[in-house]
Amino acid sequence: MSKELVQALDALEQERGIDREVVVEALENALKAAYKKQYNAAQNVEATFDDKKGQMTIKQVKLVVLDEDLVDPDTEIPLTEALEINKAYEPGDEIRFDVTPKDFGRMAAQAAKQVIVQKMREATRQAIYDKYQDYQDEIITGEVERQDSRFLYVMLPGKQEAVMTQGDQMPNETYRMRDRIKVLVNKVDNYNSLKGPQIFVSRTAPDLVKRLFEQEVPEVYDGTVEIVSIAREAGDRSKIAVYTHDADLDPVGALVGQRGARVQAVVTELGGEHMDIVEWVEDEAQYIANALNPAEVTDVIFDANNEQSVTVIVPDDQLSLAIGKKGQNARLAARLTGFKIDIKAESEAHDLAVERAEANETADGGDQSVVEETQAPVEPADDNQAATDQED
Repeated sequence: MSKELVQALDALEQERGIDREVVVEALENALKAAYKKQYNAAQNVEATFDDKKGQMTIKQVKLVVLDEDLVDPDTEIPLTEALEINKAYEPGDEIRFDVTPKDFGRMAAQAAKQVIVQKMREATRQAIYDKYQDYQDEIITGEVERQDSRFLYVMLPGKQEAVMTQGDQMPNETYRMRDRIKVLVNKVDNYNSLKGPQIFVSRTAPDLVKRLFEQEVPEVYDGTVEIVSIAREAGDRSKIAVYTHDADLDPVGALVGQRGARVQAVVTELGGEHMDIVEWVEDEAQYIANALNPAEVTDVIFDANNEQSVTVIVPDDQLSLAIGKKGQNARLAARLTGFKIDIKAESEAHDLAVERAEANETADGGDQSVVEETQAPVEPADDNQAATDQED
């Protein structure tokens, strides 16, 4: 057994990268526990493993005390007996006696096996955790394995199972066994649990769109074109704001590609999810107008009382387009820009301005003053809160 155990320690250290001292310490603790359990030992014992020879010993430890102070013979030895062993002993010294049982080899072998199996299991879990931590926020291709009421189970490379919650599954997709799908690794958790690390993947995360464009667009991958912001309603529509420092490069065109080939590849991968790609600019008013694409914008009026709230004026025939179906276009634009957006048709904005001007004139006794128009904004900036639909 001693030879095989030493070889096992060598293999753990060389192949699994497990510190030899950690295994030896765990083995000694296991030997001590096994001895005390088997022999119902109440005394203070130490287990020692010689990792060069593979030898295991159990020693009883006794504290030297004055004869009159002796209380527990299992853990103490009177000074007169200690002096018979060695005249140099003094009260407070410790003496170790070899109490290794003759049949201890079988017990030790079982303890050693358990320790080695446990350490190998821990090392495997740690290796999986470290590997997939490196994949966090990255795309990886997996194979659909099965599905239950809680999760879709996806087998990743290396036979590692990942889970996808219902909220991370695309509402416009049906998953079948052995389907190969691209997923975003968005969380690696519980690597110290009994079941090992749990890997969570997603098809709905906004960063999945970003990583897909990195794969399709070299300018995004090398940083020439930057994806500044993404607002996404997975399976239906996404808005993407892009920017470049290269004055000779059209960032929107770079993502669209020749004849739309690049964006179409992403759309296909996401099951037909529509992509609105707009240019990010420093001028916030222009950025907001861009974000409401494909609607035309006449004016953007910032609220004097709330710097993150704006009223956007659009032509009457563009109002429905600007708001979008069930408020989606306005909602995504708000998420993309971080502004609360209230959309008004030109005629409505004009009527409101006239009414306020007249009211102000009446209140001031005929004083012709100009009233700055500010509108109460909706609250669509939070990804988890839908914008209030704007009606003409």
